[in-house]
Amino acid sequence: MTRQNKSDIVFHVRRYNPEGNEKPYWQNYLVHTETGMTVLDGLMEIKESQDPTLNFRSSCGMGVCGSCGMLINGRPALACSTQILEITDRDLTIAPLPNFDIIKDLVPELSSLFIKHSSVYPYILNNEKDEMDRPTGEFYQDQQELTEYLQFTYCIKCGICMSACPTLSTDPEYLGPQALTQAYRYNRDSRDEGFNVRKEVVSSINGVFKCHYAGECSNVCPKGVDPARAIQLLKRELVLDYLRMKKTKVKCKVCEKRKDSRKPEIPEAPPYDVL
Repeated sequence: MTRQNKSDIVFHVRRYNPEGNEKPYWQNYLVHTETGMTVLDGLMEIKESQDPTLNFRSSCGMGVCGSCGMLINGRPALACSTQILEITDRDLTIAPLPNFDIIKDLVPELSSLFIKHSSVYPYILNNEKDEMDRPTGEFYQDQQELTEYLQFTYCIKCGICMSACPTLSTDPEYLGPQALTQAYRYNRDSRDEGFNVRKEVVSSINGVFKCHYAGECSNVCPKGVDPARAIQLLKRELVLDYLRMKKTKVKCKVCEKRKDSRKPEIPEAPPYDVL
C-alpha cells in the first residue's frame, strides 16, 4: 500500500465476522487525511468509498453518546473525539474495545456493562414512597450537596473505563469501574437513602475490594469522571460503615421539607417605564 503524500494514513483495522471467520484478522485501508479529521471521519470515509462491509458503532459524533468507543493505537478512546493528525502522522491501528465480546468488526457487545450498571440500583432510592410515586414538588438540594457527586454524573456509559481495567481483563465477574462509580454517585446524593441496599452489591466478592487501583479507568475516561477516585471513596465509605464510624446522612424527609427557608428571595423586576 503506497502513500501518495504524508497526509495519507494507513488504517490497520481489526476485522471479525463470527458467521464467517474463525478468528479476527487485520485489513489495511489508505485514507487521505486533513487537519481536523477524526478517526470516526476516517472510518466513515472507508465505509462510504472503499469497503461498505466494515462495521462500527456511532451516533452523535460529538463525544456525548459514547457509541464510538474503540481501541485506537492501543488506547481506548472515542473515535469522534480523536483527531488523526494529533496522534500520528504514520499508521493508525484500530480494534474493538478489550474486555468485551465482539459482535462484528469494531462493534463490542456491551450487555455486561449495562447488566452490572443496573445491579447497583443507579437511581434515587428514597423512603418517602408516596412522594416518589406522586411528587408534589422537587426534592431540593443546595449547591454544596450537588457538588458532592456532580463529577460522577458525567458518565456516558461508553465502556472505555471497563476496557482499560486490568482487573476486569482477568476476572469478567468483577463489577468494574463504571458500575462502582455510579453506586458511589447515588450514595452521595443527599436525596438518596439506598446505601444499605447498594452495600450488599458493591461489598460482594465481585465488588469494590477487587480493585487494585491501577488508575487506568481514570486515565482513559473521555469525560473526566475519575472512576478510580470514586472507587477509593466507596471503599472508605464501606470501611467506615463496618467500623460504625460512618457519618449518618440526614434523612431526606422530602429533603428537609424542601428547604424552603434556604431558598433565596427572588428579586422583582424593576418597573417598566412607558415612553
